[in-house]
Formats: sequence, C-alpha cells, structure tokens
Amino acid sequence: MKNSYRWFENKECKYYPCHDLKEINCMFCFCPLYYADCGGNYTMAGNVKDCSMCTIPHAPHGWDYIVGKISEINENKKGDTESGT
Repeated sequence: MKNSYRWFENKECKYYPCHDLKEINCMFCFCPLYYADCGGNYTMAGNVKDCSMCTIPHAPHGWDYIVGKISEINENKKGDTESGT
C-alpha cells in the first residue's frame, strides 16, 4: 500500500520517525480528529490536546479509522440539524 491514497510514508521529513513504529503512515501527520472526541490515546494540558502518545493516524488501520470517525461525526451533525438541535 506504499504511497497510495491511504498511505504515504515520508522518510525525508525532519521529524521522521515521529513514533516508534515499524512503518509510519504520514498521510495524517496532523490528525483531522484533533478537535473531536476521537477515541485515541490523548491527554489534556489545559485547553491543549496532547496526542503525542497516539499512533492511530500513523498505524496501518489509521486511514480507515479516521475516515470512519469523520463519517460518524458528520452523521451525528446531520441528525442534530434535522432534529433542530
């Protein structure tokens, strides 16, 4: 799955490797779920979400997880809009 729409590994990045993983997916270097209740391994430092221990975006299943979570969030917002909340 190297360098496809689901996987991109940027070994030339100055931060590579950012996690201790055999392979790192760089597709979601900045996780699009940062502002969401993502289900990942994070802590809060005041108002800042520290995701440095989370490997979901970089793991082989990360693309599917993130796209699924975004779909779930959008469906919930759609339901809220339709119900008037």
